[in-house]
Amino acid sequence: MYSDKVMEHFKNPRNVGEIDNPDGVGEVGNPVCGDIMKIFLKIENNIIVDAKFKTFGCGAAIASSSMATELVKGKTLEEAWEVSNRAVAEALEGLPPIKMHCSVLAEEGIHKAINDYRNKQGLSPWEEKHPHSHDHSKDLECQD
Repeated sequence: MYSDKVMEHFKNPRNVGEIDNPDGVGEVGNPVCGDIMKIFLKIENNIIVDAKFKTFGCGAAIASSSMATELVKGKTLEEAWEVSNRAVAEALEGLPPIKMHCSVLAEEGIHKAINDYRNKQGLSPWEEKHPHSHDHSKDLECQD
């Protein structure tokens, strides 16, 4: 059901934990599944120098969080903003359709963390591509 890459990031997730005094924090969740993702960013000179996560959820949610943090490290905020849920899923060599919402949560978590940083800097937030797409209250495909 899962690719080797998904299993690798689930069994050996990268960047697990919290960053002390993070510059940006994004928390997203899916109440139907119970998946909760918290992304922490350390930003210096507009570059994400570190990214960590804490995720409570299924294997696909953990793998998506792990891959998303890997994809944004070293990128500018603008480049990181463009990391889509599809990019996360492709980097994981695919997710089953019923688990694609996990990659969407990862994208949204990155967006929320970047906007948290922007708010702290007195900047206006950037518009999310999928606002509130994590509200899957009618989505029954969200079960493990």
